[in-house]
Amino acid sequence: MGISDFLSVPGVILDASPPDKASLLELLAAEAAGRIGCPQKEILDALQAREQIGSTALGKGVALPHTELPCAETPLVLFVRLSHPIDFDARDDEPVDLVFLVVWPAASRKGLLPVMSEICQALRDPQSPRKLRHADTPEAAIQLLRQAAAAANQGADPDDE
Repeated sequence: MGISDFLSVPGVILDASPPDKASLLELLAAEAAGRIGCPQKEILDALQAREQIGSTALGKGVALPHTELPCAETPLVLFVRLSHPIDFDARDDEPVDLVFLVVWPAASRKGLLPVMSEICQALRDPQSPRKLRHADTPEAAIQLLRQAAAAANQGADPDDE
């Protein structure tokens, strides 16, 4: 199973405008709560606790906040593109404007790392984040992610398709 199995059009939010990292985590927690039925505060607390361990910013403007929750019964992946980059305590000091949230059921940890790995692999090609920054619709963003993930899984360049 990969990102294509968990990310759908309703899970793509384009041009969100939280002013800072704390507000972004609140937005993510609210979106997740409405989709998986876990309390927003529980999700927010878990995301904040994970960020205390170390920033989930991957660099080059991308962040991958993630958590495992006992209340989650199904995995959730959201993609949020920000209208203005925000500081996310990234090691490369670049602000973040592309955010992937992964919330995973604590009872079934097996798939969490493969999904996160696939997201990272899909974004390894520098063209993938650039294209996501210019996607016009949620459908276009999902198509770009699917192509990038497929290319990464095949070891190919997504522009070759």
